[in-house]
Amino acid sequence: MAKEGQSGAGQGGDGPIASLAGAVAAAAGRGPPPVHLWNPPDCGDIPMRIAADGTWFYQGSPIGRAALVKLFASVLRRDGDRYVLVTPVEKCGIVVEDAPFLAVEMVAGPAPEGGAPVLRFRTNVDDWVTCDANHALRFEPEPGTGGLKPYLHVRRGLWARVVRPVYYDLVARGEERAVDGRAMFGVASGAAFFPMTSADALKDHL
Repeated sequence: MAKEGQSGAGQGGDGPIASLAGAVAAAAGRGPPPVHLWNPPDCGDIPMRIAADGTWFYQGSPIGRAALVKLFASVLRRDGDRYVLVTPVEKCGIVVEDAPFLAVEMVAGPAPEGGAPVLRFRTNVDDWVTCDANHALRFEPEPGTGGLKPYLHVRRGLWARVVRPVYYDLVARGEERAVDGRAMFGVASGAAFFPMTSADALKDHL
Protein backbone atom coordinates (compact mmCIF):
# COMPACT_ATOMS: atom_id res chain seq x y z
CA MET A 1 0.00 0.00 0.00
CA ALA A 2 1.31 3.45 -0.85
CA LYS A 3 2.29 5.68 2.03
CA GLU A 4 1.34 9.29 2.56
CA GLY A 5 4.08 11.51 1.22
CA GLN A 6 4.59 9.57 -2.03
CA SER A 7 3.71 11.29 -5.27
CA GLY A 8 0.49 9.97 -6.67
CA ALA A 9 -2.97 10.73 -7.92
CA GLY A 10 -3.65 13.65 -5.59
CA GLN A 11 -5.61 15.33 -8.34
CA GLY A 12 -7.71 12.28 -9.15
CA GLY A 13 -5.69 10.99 -12.10
CA ASP A 14 -4.77 7.40 -12.90
CA GLY A 15 -4.17 5.04 -10.04
CA PRO A 16 -6.02 3.65 -7.03
CA ILE A 17 -7.81 6.90 -6.30
CA ALA A 18 -9.30 6.92 -9.81
CA SER A 19 -10.49 3.36 -9.35
CA LEU A 20 -12.04 4.23 -5.99
CA ALA A 21 -13.66 7.34 -7.44
CA GLY A 22 -15.18 5.25 -10.22
CA ALA A 23 -16.62 2.78 -7.73
CA VAL A 24 -18.02 5.59 -5.59
CA ALA A 25 -19.56 7.35 -8.59
CA ALA A 26 -21.20 4.13 -9.73
CA ALA A 27 -22.61 3.54 -6.24
CA ALA A 28 -23.79 7.09 -5.68
CA GLY A 29 -26.26 7.30 -8.54
CA ARG A 30 -28.84 9.93 -7.74
CA GLY A 31 -29.42 11.30 -4.29
CA PRO A 32 -27.48 10.61 -1.10
CA PRO A 33 -25.94 7.11 -1.12
CA PRO A 34 -27.46 4.88 1.60
CA VAL A 35 -24.08 4.11 3.16
CA HIS A 36 -25.69 3.19 6.50
CA LEU A 37 -27.33 0.20 4.76
CA TRP A 38 -24.16 -1.16 3.14
CA ASN A 39 -22.03 -3.83 4.82
CA PRO A 40 -19.24 -4.66 2.37
CA PRO A 41 -15.91 -6.37 3.10
CA ASP A 42 -13.29 -4.25 4.87
CA CYS A 43 -10.32 -3.56 2.61
CA GLY A 44 -8.15 -1.97 5.30
CA ASP A 45 -6.87 1.58 5.35
CA ILE A 46 -5.85 3.73 2.40
CA PRO A 47 -3.43 6.72 2.48
CA MET A 48 -6.19 9.34 2.57
CA ARG A 49 -6.45 12.04 5.24
CA ILE A 50 -8.78 14.92 6.06
CA ALA A 51 -6.70 17.63 7.71
CA ALA A 52 -7.99 19.82 10.52
CA ASP A 53 -8.49 22.68 8.04
CA GLY A 54 -10.82 20.52 5.90
CA THR A 55 -8.32 19.73 3.13
CA TRP A 56 -8.46 16.17 1.77
CA PHE A 57 -5.11 14.51 1.01
CA TYR A 58 -4.24 11.35 -0.89
CA GLN A 59 -0.70 9.96 -0.65
CA GLY A 60 0.37 13.26 0.93
CA SER A 61 -0.94 15.44 -1.89
CA PRO A 62 -4.06 17.64 -1.65
CA ILE A 63 -7.03 16.47 -3.69
CA GLY A 64 -7.51 19.60 -5.75
CA ARG A 65 -10.75 18.71 -7.51
CA ALA A 66 -13.72 19.91 -5.48
CA ALA A 67 -16.04 17.51 -7.31
CA LEU A 68 -13.87 14.56 -6.27
CA VAL A 69 -13.85 15.67 -2.63
CA LYS A 70 -17.64 15.99 -2.67
CA LEU A 71 -17.91 12.53 -4.20
CA PHE A 72 -15.80 10.94 -1.46
CA ALA A 73 -17.58 12.96 1.23
CA SER A 74 -20.92 11.53 0.08
CA VAL A 75 -19.83 7.98 1.02
CA LEU A 76 -18.02 8.81 4.25
CA ARG A 77 -19.26 6.90 7.29
CA ARG A 78 -18.29 6.61 10.93
CA ASP A 79 -17.88 3.08 12.28
CA GLY A 80 -17.15 3.49 15.99
CA ASP A 81 -13.95 5.52 16.21
CA ARG A 82 -13.04 4.79 12.59
CA TYR A 83 -13.87 6.77 9.46
CA VAL A 84 -14.46 4.77 6.29
CA LEU A 85 -15.36 5.35 2.66
CA VAL A 86 -18.09 2.86 1.76
CA THR A 87 -19.43 1.41 -1.48
CA PRO A 88 -21.64 -1.66 -1.88
CA VAL A 89 -18.55 -3.79 -2.57
CA GLU A 90 -15.82 -2.44 -0.23
CA LYS A 91 -15.00 -0.07 2.60
CA CYS A 92 -11.66 1.61 3.24
CA GLY A 93 -10.46 3.41 6.35
CA ILE A 94 -9.13 6.95 6.24
CA VAL A 95 -7.64 9.38 8.78
CA VAL A 96 -9.61 12.40 10.05
CA GLU A 97 -7.54 14.80 12.13
CA ASP A 98 -10.44 16.69 13.74
CA ALA A 99 -13.88 16.72 12.10
CA PRO A 100 -14.51 15.57 8.52
CA PHE A 101 -16.34 18.75 7.52
CA LEU A 102 -16.31 22.48 8.13
CA ALA A 103 -19.40 24.65 8.63
CA VAL A 104 -18.45 27.70 6.58
CA GLU A 105 -21.69 29.69 6.30
CA MET A 106 -24.79 30.28 8.42
CA VAL A 107 -28.16 31.77 7.54
CA ALA A 108 -31.15 32.38 9.80
CA GLY A 109 -34.53 31.33 8.46
CA PRO A 110 -38.02 32.29 9.62
CA ALA A 111 -38.78 31.71 13.27
CA PRO A 112 -41.49 29.16 14.10
CA GLU A 113 -44.28 30.36 16.36
CA GLY A 114 -42.87 30.84 19.83
CA GLY A 115 -39.33 29.92 18.78
CA ALA A 116 -36.08 31.47 17.65
CA PRO A 117 -35.02 31.79 13.99
CA VAL A 118 -33.97 28.46 12.48
CA LEU A 119 -30.25 28.32 11.72
CA ARG A 120 -28.99 26.61 8.57
CA PHE A 121 -25.35 25.90 7.86
CA ARG A 122 -23.44 25.23 4.64
CA THR A 123 -20.51 22.85 4.82
CA ASN A 124 -17.31 22.99 2.83
CA VAL A 125 -18.73 20.30 0.53
CA ASP A 126 -21.86 22.40 -0.10
CA ASP A 127 -24.30 20.39 1.99
CA TRP A 128 -26.92 22.44 3.84
CA VAL A 129 -27.77 21.33 7.38
CA THR A 130 -30.71 22.66 9.41
CA CYS A 131 -29.71 22.94 13.05
CA ASP A 132 -32.20 21.15 15.32
CA ALA A 133 -32.32 18.45 17.98
CA ASN A 134 -31.02 15.86 15.48
CA HIS A 135 -28.37 18.18 14.05
CA ALA A 136 -27.07 19.69 17.24
CA LEU A 137 -24.37 22.17 18.05
CA ARG A 138 -21.78 21.23 20.63
CA PHE A 139 -19.02 23.33 22.16
CA GLU A 140 -15.81 21.82 23.48
CA PRO A 141 -12.95 23.44 25.43
CA GLU A 142 -10.02 24.31 23.19
CA PRO A 143 -6.76 23.19 24.81
CA GLY A 144 -4.21 25.92 25.29
CA THR A 145 -6.48 28.84 24.47
CA GLY A 146 -9.23 28.79 27.08
CA GLY A 147 -11.72 29.19 24.24
CA LEU A 148 -14.34 26.89 22.78
CA LYS A 149 -14.39 24.77 19.63
CA PRO A 150 -17.89 24.60 18.09
CA TYR A 151 -19.16 21.64 16.07
CA LEU A 152 -22.36 20.88 14.15
CA HIS A 153 -23.74 17.35 13.74
CA VAL A 154 -24.14 16.71 10.02
CA ARG A 155 -25.28 13.08 9.85
CA ARG A 156 -24.83 9.75 11.67
CA GLY A 157 -21.86 10.65 13.85
CA LEU A 158 -20.19 12.93 11.30
CA TRP A 159 -19.54 16.46 12.53
CA ALA A 160 -18.48 19.77 11.01
CA ARG A 161 -16.25 22.17 12.87
CA VAL A 162 -17.77 25.66 12.78
CA VAL A 163 -15.21 28.10 11.37
CA ARG A 164 -14.25 31.11 13.47
CA PRO A 165 -16.26 33.84 11.63
CA VAL A 166 -19.43 31.73 11.85
CA TYR A 167 -18.70 31.04 15.51
CA TYR A 168 -18.59 34.78 16.15
CA ASP A 169 -22.01 35.06 14.50
CA LEU A 170 -23.29 32.36 16.86
CA VAL A 171 -21.91 34.21 19.87
CA ALA A 172 -23.64 37.39 18.68
CA ARG A 173 -26.92 35.45 18.71
CA GLY A 174 -26.27 34.02 22.16
CA GLU A 175 -28.52 34.42 25.16
CA GLU A 176 -28.77 33.24 28.73
CA ARG A 177 -31.25 30.54 29.70
CA ALA A 178 -31.74 28.30 32.70
CA VAL A 179 -30.72 24.71 31.93
CA ASP A 180 -31.21 22.16 34.71
CA GLY A 181 -31.24 24.97 37.24
CA ARG A 182 -28.04 26.61 35.97
CA ALA A 183 -27.69 29.90 34.09
CA MET A 184 -26.18 28.95 30.73
CA PHE A 185 -25.09 31.02 27.75
CA GLY A 186 -25.95 29.44 24.42
CA VAL A 187 -27.68 29.79 21.09
CA ALA A 188 -31.15 28.79 19.92
CA SER A 189 -32.31 27.40 16.59
CA GLY A 190 -36.06 27.08 16.38
CA ALA A 191 -37.24 25.26 19.50
CA ALA A 192 -33.78 23.85 20.33
CA PHE A 193 -31.27 25.53 22.63
CA PHE A 194 -27.58 24.62 22.66
CA PRO A 195 -25.56 25.71 25.71
CA MET A 196 -22.04 26.96 25.09
CA THR A 197 -20.84 27.56 28.63
CA SER A 198 -22.09 28.61 32.03
CA ALA A 199 -23.05 32.26 32.24
CA ASP A 200 -20.47 32.75 35.02
CA ALA A 201 -17.64 31.36 32.85
CA LEU A 202 -18.62 33.27 29.72
CA LYS A 203 -15.77 35.79 29.93
CA ASP A 204 -13.22 32.99 30.23
CA HIS A 205 -14.30 31.17 27.07
CA LEU A 206 -15.31 33.79 24.51
